[in-house]
Order: sequence, then C-alpha cells, then structure tokens
Amino acid sequence: MHIQTQAPSRVRRIAGAAAICIAGLALAAGAVHAESVKGKDKSFLIDAAEAGNTEIAASKIALEKSQNPDIKQFAQKMIDEHTKVGAELKQVASSKDVSVPSEPSVTQRGKIAILDKLSGTTFDKRYASMIGVTAHKDTVKLFQKASTSAQDPDVRNFAVKTLPGLQEHLQMATELKTKVDAAK
Repeated sequence: MHIQTQAPSRVRRIAGAAAICIAGLALAAGAVHAESVKGKDKSFLIDAAEAGNTEIAASKIALEKSQNPDIKQFAQKMIDEHTKVGAELKQVASSKDVSVPSEPSVTQRGKIAILDKLSGTTFDKRYASMIGVTAHKDTVKLFQKASTSAQDPDVRNFAVKTLPGLQEHLQMATELKTKVDAAK
C-alpha cells in the first residue's frame, strides 16, 4: 500500500512539472511571435507613418485645388507611392506589435490646414515647398537614420528599401519647386 500512495504522488509531480514546461514553451513561443520593438525603432515606425499620411492628405488637397498639371502629376504620384509604402510599413509595424497612426500628426495637420486655405499659384508654391521639398527632406533624414541605426533588422531593411524612392521624390520636388517658383 505504501508504494501505491507514492506512485500517484510522483505521477502528479511529473505531470505538474510537464505542465509548467509546456506553459513556459507556449509563453516563449508567444514572445517570439510578437517580436515587439520599442524605443527608437517604434518611434521611427510611428513617425514614418505620420509623414506618409501627411504626403497623402496634402496631395489629395493638391489634386482638388491646383490647376497646374505638374503639381497634379506630382501629387498623384505621391498619393500612389506613399499609399503603397504605407501598406508595407503597416505590415512591418504589425509584425512588431506596433500600432501606427492612420493620420498625420497634430502639427502636420495644422500645416495641412494652412495649406488648404490657400489657392492659385500661392497654393502651388506652398505645396511644392512645404510638402514637396521640406517634408521630403525631413522624411529622407528620418529614413537615413533608421537605415543605419535601427536595432530591429526588419525595421532597418524597410528603411533601406524605402530610402531611394524618398530621395527620388525629394529630387522631383526640388525640380517642381524651381519650376513653380519661376511661374508668375
């Protein structure tokens, strides 16, 4: 009888230990799956989303307000390309357990509101300057920094992959601004 009471006790201890091991493995697997990023990498993803949302929002206004075919063409390209990049960014952010905004920041919304009140060549010049050149300079700097200093390899690869397109946008914007500024 003495052996019978020890066997169920030993079985319970082994079963308990096995359950703890399984729970630990499940937690570890969950932690690996989430792959959350923090600090500067998380900030980069949020800032990049806000920058792209700014480009899209301001460019939609440009399509409505501008009569300049060059502005309209640039704005449509910005909408198309930043929408595509934004979808890629959301995938990377989601895989890192980061929720990114779907709108520009409060500061950027204020700049867009000012832009929205303008019209004619004043609008065209301000759009080319604020959104085309200045916003792209800021975004290029943001992506350049992340392409070399992001800790997470997926975040860094996203920045590296996206940077050449942003640099191209900045070049196009600089040429557009020169052309729009020369117009009377």
